[in-house]
Amino acid sequence: MIGCFFDRFHETWSEADMDWFETLIEEEDVEIMAWALKTEPVPEKFQGPLMDRMMKLDYVEIPY
Repeated sequence: MIGCFFDRFHETWSEADMDWFETLIEEEDVEIMAWALKTEPVPEKFQGPLMDRMMKLDYVEIPY
């Protein structure tokens, strides 16, 4: 999920967006996924447009 998000959107990110993502990926994958899935509250430092975008989950392909 995290890799798909990066692959889909990073080309349009600013340097500040890249800094946000680099800080984000220092967190545990299970925490990031819980925030994106809205099963845990997002820490204030990660709240904002990029996390809102990550929460849409439309960048993840789910095979049927």
